[in-house]
Amino acid sequence: MDFLQPTTWSEALTLRAERPDALAIAGGTDVMVDLNFDRRRPGALLDLGRVAELREWQVAGDRVRLGAGVSYARVIEELGTQLPGLAMASRTVGSPQIRVRGTVGGNLGSSSPAGDAHPPLLAAGAAVEVASAARGSREIPLGEFYTGVKRNALAPDELIAAVLVPTATGPQQFSKIGTRNAMVIAVAAFACALHPDRRGVGTGIGSAAPTPRRAPDAEVFLAGELEGAGLWESRGELPETLARAFGERVAAAASPIDDVRGSAAYRLHSLAVMARRSVMWAWAQYQHDLRKAA
Repeated sequence: MDFLQPTTWSEALTLRAERPDALAIAGGTDVMVDLNFDRRRPGALLDLGRVAELREWQVAGDRVRLGAGVSYARVIEELGTQLPGLAMASRTVGSPQIRVRGTVGGNLGSSSPAGDAHPPLLAAGAAVEVASAARGSREIPLGEFYTGVKRNALAPDELIAAVLVPTATGPQQFSKIGTRNAMVIAVAAFACALHPDRRGVGTGIGSAAPTPRRAPDAEVFLAGELEGAGLWESRGELPETLARAFGERVAAAASPIDDVRGSAAYRLHSLAVMARRSVMWAWAQYQHDLRKAA
């Protein structure tokens, strides 16, 4: 197996075009597991760890451009205000050592339905910036990036450059449930984001369908109910019945399976509970932010 180690982004794209059989590797927290268990044997490894451009992030307008090589640990330490949902999810990823090595770009590249970064990115309305040496850069809305179980919309000569995430304008929450309390692959995961600037709601579901996905009907339902009741302006109490109905609609958007980590029925139940609790927590924070400002 060849080992390719570019030091610049242009060199990485050139090597990708020349070696479409090469498997891109950043932190290696997923790839090395697959190699060690002989689940895959690519013709080459394309190590992106020395490409400095991928380890940078910037605020550009109302979005954060998060380089594909930015680690979970840095998201926690540096982006908790701008991307609170992603920072919350990052705290649940593996061990401290994994959070130092693992990257958001790597999570997108592996496209596992159970990846922790996917639900908060979906809830925030993120897009993926990809690039090739021949065609340059393009943006893919995150909901269109996932094409199947561990499959995505990358062309053979493309690499992930960054993820473009709108800066939070309201509270965000992330929840996941697993077979133990820490260092666990999610049995089911859920993220929600309140967007008071446009009076919208974002959702993200993980580990409960062939791909990470949103719950569009739940989003429209909750945003409309909040608007109709004047709650965006008043920030009054969120009725328990409304939160419960939201959770039911989130669960209805999932299509889980039975596997060794949990049954489909358990995933549906846990999603409904996590969605109800998450939106209650987010709304309580929305109320608190007003009282704090006052």
